[in-house]
Amino acid sequence: MEDTINASRRSLLKGSTAAAAIPFVATLQAFAAQRADAAQPAPSSIVGPYGPIRPAKDLSTGLELLQLPAGFSYRSLSWTGDLMANGQPTPRGHDGMAVVAERNGPKGPEIVLIRNHELGEGAEVIGAGAQYDRSQVQGGTTNITFRHGTSEPALTVPSLGGTLVNCAGGVTPWGTWLTCEETIADRTSVGGRKHGYVFEVTADPSQTTGQPIVEMGRFSHEAVAVDPATSMVYLTQDDRNKSGLYRFIPRNTSMQPGALAQGGTLQAARVKGQPKASLIVAALGDTYELEWVNIQYPDADPQVYVVPDASGLAAGTFVQAWDQGALRMSRGEGAWYFNRKMYFVDTSTGRDAGGRPGRGEGAVWELDLVTMRLKAIFVSGSATAGNNPDNITVSPRGGVLLCEDGGGVADEFGFGDRLMGLMSNGATYIFAKNNVVLTPQDITSSGKKVAPEDYRDREFAGACFDAKGQTLFVNIQTPGITFAIWGPWARGTL
Repeated sequence: MEDTINASRRSLLKGSTAAAAIPFVATLQAFAAQRADAAQPAPSSIVGPYGPIRPAKDLSTGLELLQLPAGFSYRSLSWTGDLMANGQPTPRGHDGMAVVAERNGPKGPEIVLIRNHELGEGAEVIGAGAQYDRSQVQGGTTNITFRHGTSEPALTVPSLGGTLVNCAGGVTPWGTWLTCEETIADRTSVGGRKHGYVFEVTADPSQTTGQPIVEMGRFSHEAVAVDPATSMVYLTQDDRNKSGLYRFIPRNTSMQPGALAQGGTLQAARVKGQPKASLIVAALGDTYELEWVNIQYPDADPQVYVVPDASGLAAGTFVQAWDQGALRMSRGEGAWYFNRKMYFVDTSTGRDAGGRPGRGEGAVWELDLVTMRLKAIFVSGSATAGNNPDNITVSPRGGVLLCEDGGGVADEFGFGDRLMGLMSNGATYIFAKNNVVLTPQDITSSGKKVAPEDYRDREFAGACFDAKGQTLFVNIQTPGITFAIWGPWARGTL
């Protein structure tokens, strides 16, 4: 989810450029000059085990949309505006995503991904069979079927509509996707429904119900990670400086589609011996032991509630948690399960230049699901090291990869948001860089239906690997492009 500060900065850049009324190519040059002046690189950037990156051509369009290390290739698929199987254009706002199935299709092996669309209110409703709220809300999910090693276009099918701000989520061990609404909007006054829930989406869209899992709580959800050993679902919250960490204990532990909808108990994390512990400013290696408190009313409405260094309404779940001494974070973001551990991001841990807590460059936490020990394994000290990481994934080999959402970094490889690999000692390295700069000629030659613009400051999202770790899938949220990337992964940590 992009920060309001970043959105405002983008609007300012676009507004000042439009006022100049210069040709498109000159506009892009002006953008680059402004960014270079405003964001000088650190003395050195980290070159990782895969080596330096350079612009690489997309095998679908021929455009240099990404910078990647030598030996890596990629295809773009399912752009905003591409026609889906039902004849509708693919919606924008590509965000969280995961591989939910790998199977033999009618034409051979194929991979099925489910992708979020982080969209708000509006008339362009996703035309899926499963609809939650029919009062003109644009969010939801699409399913993508991809065949590696062919030039066939991916097949995109709408799978859930009528939801709001589908930011991230998480894959389940039984091959479904839990999509999360990052909002607590209430549209009942306009004939709609309450929002702020988690929904289960299946590989076969016809099996998706469109019904919320209410007992997972109503709050600004970001992501989930499911522990296959216990069926417990761990959940992050994105609400500035009043974000809890939660888990859901299902009544039905059969690990089948629909089992979570039968309800369970929602709990919030509390640091042992430290009631109301604040983790909004962290240091590398910070370690805590967690315990859990029950949330009696998971569907409680938000309310006015005073929390230090925070403003606005607080989710009812957070109020109940905080009253019982639960911990808080700044903005809980992406989460991923791997080998009895949960890895998740607080995208703004730290302090800004004015010293305000919970407005820093971000951190990554590792939660051991056996011992309940929470440890900060990465804390960014500068935008060069990590510029507000958001979504996170772990490869089948155990390598951690972060999607940046900080509005772009200028380094020796130019300007843009990045995919950052995380080393075991807490250092980061650049694996890929957003290089999407589209001219009118590029749009014409590729046959795409997006606006010509410099998109290098737009976030990466939805990173995920196939089961064998051969292909990395990732989105650039705007203009809305999904990528499949492959290459010599064994050469490095991923």
